[in-house]
Amino acid sequence: QVQLVESGGDLVQPGGSLRLSCAASGSIFSFSGMGWYRQAPGKQRDFVASITKGGSTNYADAVKGRFTISRDNTKNTVYLQMNSLKPEDTAVYYCNAWRMDGLGIRLDYWGQGTQVTVSS
Repeated sequence: QVQLVESGGDLVQPGGSLRLSCAASGSIFSFSGMGWYRQAPGKQRDFVASITKGGSTNYADAVKGRFTISRDNTKNTVYLQMNSLKPEDTAVYYCNAWRMDGLGIRLDYWGQGTQVTVSS
């Protein structure tokens, strides 16, 4: 069973930085890709960033230039470095991993979420 465990969420002042971590229970090479989503109170869950098995990255426009996703295959961990944080970045951040099954259907796995609050 796949387990994704996030950590690193905290209260930070505007302009500050945080690094989120997502540790997988097994080899992250088993996934086609991994990423981060976030959900603010009363809003839908939105895509933030992703990284494929091959290392290609993708970012939401709202975080481009401020956030960086990376992976450490030896630790089975994906990171999200968040710089120049804004109050609108406040949300629960969820780790996501996906793979394709034998029928070409995408299977998604989720962590439990970690709270990021940006406030003075």
